[in-house]
Amino acid sequence: MQKRILLTDGTGLIGKHLVNTLRQQDYVIYQLLRDPAKTESSVYIKNFKWDVKKGQIDPECIHGVSAIIHLAGEPIAGKRWTHRQKMEIVSSRTESIRLVYELLNKTTHQVDTVISASAVGYYGNRGDELLTEDKPPGRGFLADTCIEWEKAVDEAQDLKMRVVKLRTGIVLSKDGGALPQLAKPIRTGLGAALGSGRQWMPWIHLNDVIQAYTYALNNENVSGTFNLSAPAPVTNKEFTETLAELLHKKIWLPNLPEFSLKLILGEMSETILDSNRTACQKLTDTGFKFQFSDLRQAISNIYA
Repeated sequence: MQKRILLTDGTGLIGKHLVNTLRQQDYVIYQLLRDPAKTESSVYIKNFKWDVKKGQIDPECIHGVSAIIHLAGEPIAGKRWTHRQKMEIVSSRTESIRLVYELLNKTTHQVDTVISASAVGYYGNRGDELLTEDKPPGRGFLADTCIEWEKAVDEAQDLKMRVVKLRTGIVLSKDGGALPQLAKPIRTGLGAALGSGRQWMPWIHLNDVIQAYTYALNNENVSGTFNLSAPAPVTNKEFTETLAELLHKKIWLPNLPEFSLKLILGEMSETILDSNRTACQKLTDTGFKFQFSDLRQAISNIYA
């Protein structure tokens, strides 16, 4: 019998690619969407309506489901961080999974696993410190968001479920995320390192992100919190220079000053100025193998 997986919104960059991979592995995918009619469905991909703000969810979404993958959340860098936007960023991650748990609490079900996104923003701005999963959280809005996010996800433990949280770095893909935004000024000859350029960037190829989710799904021995970033993080300066070289461009402008970025982006500047030198050994110790461990190799593959 085909296994059924519930995704809390599979329409983002990671979600779309994950759905395709899960289908190739013969899973039936259920998706929770605000407007199911806007997303194509089939015998193997079924869409269910939910409205987190109204506390509404279609109870059929968990019928026969064995695992939940929690990807729902307002984009971190989608809009300027007003007070209202910050509240939406947090609540869209926490209240969404709690709504699913409420349904599980009052319904007979077969769910035994919850795999959730999180982010390396959990650690805050930590300079050159090597960040393993047992390090304490940092300060700032990103860190506070991740703390609340993971706390909400962990409520599955009260339901006696296996919980996996993937603290994900900067996902590299030509289909979306940070890479097209970083490549755009470089292509026009206006690229430059950001701030000091010394801040660490914990990057990861999208293919490895998808592989990590399916790996966690298919391996019951994988449980707990894991950093999901490539084994070789680089500084912003190194990233910028490598990207420029592979795009056959030169970096001739000085670094974009930190104060300018803070003036333009406000508090949201921490998404590009915070330094996160994350370690991924805990994940690789379980047997996971990265396809792309070198930045040059990863970018070359993306723009091949």
